[in-house]
Amino acid sequence: MSEGIYREISENIQKGRAKLVKELIQQALDAGETPEKILNDGLLDGMNIIGARFKEGTAYVPEVLVAARAMNQGAALLKPYLEEAGVTSIGRACIGTVQGDLHDIGKNLVKMMLEGKGIEVIDLGTDVAPETFIQTAIEQNCQLICLSALLTTTMGVMAEVVKKAEEAGIRDKVKIMIGGAPVDDAFCRQIGADKYTPDAASAADAAKEFLLAM
Repeated sequence: MSEGIYREISENIQKGRAKLVKELIQQALDAGETPEKILNDGLLDGMNIIGARFKEGTAYVPEVLVAARAMNQGAALLKPYLEEAGVTSIGRACIGTVQGDLHDIGKNLVKMMLEGKGIEVIDLGTDVAPETFIQTAIEQNCQLICLSALLTTTMGVMAEVVKKAEEAGIRDKVKIMIGGAPVDDAFCRQIGADKYTPDAASAADAAKEFLLAM
């Protein structure tokens, strides 16, 4: 049964068929497959494929959103089994659109892609003050802070977050990632952040690399 069911889960994740994904997960669990293997070879495999297609321009935002919704529903079903088996996420990130900015499509995509890599994500929403990012990172023990901005007028808030992380004495413990239309690699270096990525799929790849290296 094994390989076939994982492939089916993966394919249905890519097509965004949440109901079918949940049925297949239940079948796999009933057949004695491990929750961790269902997560890695089924759910995450499907998200990785759609993420790669998004990166190369053969899948688009709506497809990623329905795939992520199917993955989230599948993950919710698996969660109690994973906890029982003692399976933990590879790390924790807090994400938000910076203060003064209310755009969230990019942030939501990144959040879904991060979750698709097995990263636990605390979503702070939009219009988030620098202090909130730092406080959350400290209280929730986040290894990553992910900042999004779509307006040139709010880019400066990203620099403020880096500064606050230094002031709080956590700068060596967290990686700060930035993204959004007006920012680029040069700006990332200028403000002392750790990584700029041009899209959600690259952000998730970079985040996973950071966490595995920590």
